Amino acid sequence: MSQGISFTDIKEILINIADKIMREKEYLTRLDAACGDGDLGVVMYIGFRKTKEKIEKDESNDVGSLLMAVGSAILSSVGGASGPLFGTIFLEAGKTVKGKNELTLNDIASMFEASLSKAKSLGGAKVGDKTLIDAFEPAVKSLREAISEGFRLEDALDKAAEEAEHGTDSTKDLVARHGKARYLGEKSIGYIDPGAKIVRFIFETLASTYRSIASRGT
Repeated sequence: MSQGISFTDIKEILINIADKIMREKEYLTRLDAACGDGDLGVVMYIGFRKTKEKIEKDESNDVGSLLMAVGSAILSSVGGASGPLFGTIFLEAGKTVKGKNELTLNDIASMFEASLSKAKSLGGAKVGDKTLIDAFEPAVKSLREAISEGFRLEDALDKAAEEAEHGTDSTKDLVARHGKARYLGEKSIGYIDPGAKIVRFIFETLASTYRSIASRGT
């Protein structure tokens, strides 16, 4: 199989991401209740249900347009800080690869780098602040490292998922410095950041779905 992800494969990956986040509604709600409003699972469920509808109907054969449609769906349906952050992540990714009907590892690294940069500028967070950046930044960095080290696409995605997992787990021992959780101070220690957990879900689903796709093509 060629080292690229087609438009059809991207649709499958995005649908699986939406399904995963919807399935984890109750879990995300419990995480958010520990140090937030407790509504994250519900609002993300609503957002990704709408997103899934958009994905299934999209026949543009343009990965960038598809990702931008996902971002717009999240922005229009998810409130609070989560909507702008996750909506922007997908919008920026889409802008970076607009016009492409297949993505290489370099494309994937570039689009996530753009998304990470925008997410950091929006929220002002950095690694160590107990936010989604703690999972997102190491995952994105690992993709660029994978390119320089000559990784195959599926191995690079697996590594990024591992880094997202480690980054997410690290938030348990951090003091929150952004969002409503920051008002808890040291009481936020002991809880995983729910935004980081969503980023982990995204990278894990991306990696597992692509590996399944690749195995079907062998």
